[in-house]
Amino acid sequence: MRRIHEKRVTMKRRMLAAVALSLSALSLQAALAHGTHKARHGGVVAVVNDLGFELVSTPTGAAIYIDDHGKPMAPIGMTGKLTVLNGTQKSEAELVVSGEKLEAKGVKLAPGAKVVAALTTSAKKVITVRFTLK
Repeated sequence: MRRIHEKRVTMKRRMLAAVALSLSALSLQAALAHGTHKARHGGVVAVVNDLGFELVSTPTGAAIYIDDHGKPMAPIGMTGKLTVLNGTQKSEAELVVSGEKLEAKGVKLAPGAKVVAALTTSAKKVITVRFTLK
């Protein structure tokens, strides 16, 4: 009789552990879904501080679009510098507000390049965003 009771207790503990594991897996998926940012302009996306930054090549240089939880965010009052590393070549350009995006003129984005955007918000907060082009 005692063995039957021990088996039931063991089964209940295993069942409770399986339920707890299942619930934790569900909460993990919800957390991952929160941080998903998709490219809307055909560029490369990086996420910093829950903001999505999309780097897009333009005919005159590059542009960065900012996304705040799925909504476009105007970069009002932001400034910054874009640094592009193409192998051993390094080029830099100032980022300036141009409508709904930040623009850097005179840089060329090539596959395999590493790009760093050092941004300063209107509240003087510095944000560093790193991109790797494919």
